[in-house]
Amino acid sequence: MHPNKACPILLSPESPPKLLLFRHPLAGVQLVKGTLEPGEAPRAAALRELAEESGIGDAQVLDDLGCWDAGHAGQVWSYHLCRVERALPATWTHQTLDDHGHCFAFFWASLDALPYADCHPVFQRALAFVCQALKERQGRVVHGS
Repeated sequence: MHPNKACPILLSPESPPKLLLFRHPLAGVQLVKGTLEPGEAPRAAALRELAEESGIGDAQVLDDLGCWDAGHAGQVWSYHLCRVERALPATWTHQTLDDHGHCFAFFWASLDALPYADCHPVFQRALAFVCQALKERQGRVVHGS
């Protein structure tokens, strides 16, 4: 599967961690995601999209969480677990330069209580994939493989 979209997954440092999401002014709650540019590696695209859409320009990729066929418009998403060394606010807004200059409202959501009802069906399925990928990663980390 060759990805054409990159999706950075940022978790809060607290235990249990929370997932970074944002409210799009027209399209509901979403994960950060964007199109790979020609010749761009998925990890680089994930970090670029995180910076463009959230203003977080100092993240690092910790792990790849896999690819997922969105079943929508030929999109294949590549997920990348990211981290930031500094503390981030509980909520903030970021004015994008792309995507028609929208203002995105960022927040942290508990993995046990994700706002599926506020998401487009594609993002509902994307969140389910992320939760499963994080569980599988946690199993690998705990069991040392």
